[in-house]
Amino acid sequence: MKRLTLILAGLAISMTMMAQNSIINKYFEKYADNDQFTKVTINQKMFSLFANFEGDTEEETEFMQAISKLEGLKIIVGDSIENPMGMYKKVAAEIDKGGYEELMSVKDGDENVKFSIIEKNGIVSEMIMVVGGKNEFVLLSLYGEIDLKNVSKIANGMKMNGMKNLGNFHYENHDKDKGHHEDND
Repeated sequence: MKRLTLILAGLAISMTMMAQNSIINKYFEKYADNDQFTKVTINQKMFSLFANFEGDTEEETEFMQAISKLEGLKIIVGDSIENPMGMYKKVAAEIDKGGYEELMSVKDGDENVKFSIIEKNGIVSEMIMVVGGKNEFVLLSLYGEIDLKNVSKIANGMKMNGMKNLGNFHYENHDKDKGHHEDND
């Protein structure tokens, strides 16, 4: 009986891990040959190369240390697609159903940005950012071992549209209000 329970638990964990990556992978596969989408993949080897560099400033050094445990980054961008906001809503709903926890959401004019994570004991195994606006759709998956205390360092170092919203995120905010934020300026 114990053996069966262990096997079922292992199977459930494996399925959860496969589901985590399946959202971004699903869209990578679906739009692999579509010229309206730009697709970027950065693998662990690239992050490990960065870990060997010493930054010129303390901020750069902290960024290099923060990304050293990352396993990969995948980005898909549609900037000339029909109905990017509709695609945002569809993907955001899939993320909500996929066992992710919302970290933060931002509404700024006609652009929506949502950050969601898979987290256990303060360690994030995947962070997804989805952006939808009038002219653009972005889906980003950052995976590996991500310490929530380093999320703002990673976001500031990436200097990418949407990630700026995480630049001032602090782990304490996550505990207090789960990071919800709306800005309609």
